[in-house]
Amino acid sequence: MALPTITITYCTQCNWLLRSAWMTQELLSTFGTELAAVTLVPGTGGIFEIRAAETLIWERKRDGGFPDIKTLKRAVRDLIDPDRDLGHIDR
Repeated sequence: MALPTITITYCTQCNWLLRSAWMTQELLSTFGTELAAVTLVPGTGGIFEIRAAETLIWERKRDGGFPDIKTLKRAVRDLIDPDRDLGHIDR
């Protein structure tokens, strides 16, 4: 089974690169061996989306801002390994 790729599309006009890079680092630290890659994709117009393949995990306008890291890690875990314990994040 192929490992999933997470894609974070962020707005360059809004300067969301650092936020996106931080989220990338957090996902790779937590799920490093369970992901094929976390890819950053520059965009414009206020876009901020996180996808696992074609599944939309988070969309800034739809979901009301940005996810906190616990919410993002839980969403990714629920897609790639629902039985995995995330330690203190799940408490």
